[in-house]
Amino acid sequence: QVQLVESGGGLVQAGGSLRLSCAASEHTFSRYAMGWFRQAPGKEREFVATISWSGGNIYYGDSVKGRFTISRDNAKNTVYLQMNSLKPEDTAVYYCAAAALPQPVAHRYDYWGQGTQVTVSS
Repeated sequence: QVQLVESGGGLVQAGGSLRLSCAASEHTFSRYAMGWFRQAPGKEREFVATISWSGGNIYYGDSVKGRFTISRDNAKNTVYLQMNSLKPEDTAVYYCAAAALPQPVAHRYDYWGQGTQVTVSS
């Protein structure tokens, strides 16, 4: 069982930046692909980014390409999401998740964190 804990959310003005972190409880963290998803009120969960266990394969959702960067540090059991040029439409609860392979489909992820709120003011 992998436990995931997100941090780094908060309130930021449009155009600003935030870096989210997701710490995993297991030393087997390096075996998992990691993903970030987000969910705004009244909307479905949306794929943001995913990274393979080695970091060699990375994919982004269309709405965040060129603005967000996913990375991981297997020595620290942590995955990051650097978010730049934030927009009000980025406002959502952001979740990290673990899966066997990097993919944009939420239901294929086995473990989820509790989420962290990101609010972007205009």
